Amino acid sequence: MFAILETGGKQYKVAEGDILEVELLSAELVKKDTASLTTVMLVQGDKEVLIGDPYVKHAKVKAKVLGEVKGEKIRIVKYKPKKGYKKTQGHRQKLQRIQIEKIEVKSAAKAKETE
Repeated sequence: MFAILETGGKQYKVAEGDILEVELLSAELVKKDTASLTTVMLVQGDKEVLIGDPYVKHAKVKAKVLGEVKGEKIRIVKYKPKKGYKKTQGHRQKLQRIQIEKIEVKSAAKAKETE
């Protein structure tokens, strides 16, 4: 079973046990080192595929928060020729490392999707 979920403006294909780095999650989603993500766009089970419009109702992905890390340094360089203007700036995005524990779909969603 796998799912496609959206967080931080990006989409991720996840399965149970996967570890990924996503943009910092809000405090509303994270409670006691566990996160519940409800922005699931697609769920594929053994024999069925549930596609959301835009999200699958009654579907959620439970994840364990492993920690907070910083991403790679991004260098921004501005330069104007013949003017002697140079400016360098750096940025490191804060990320959270999460491990997918469970992909849940309630039976009500399965019944409505098949109709």
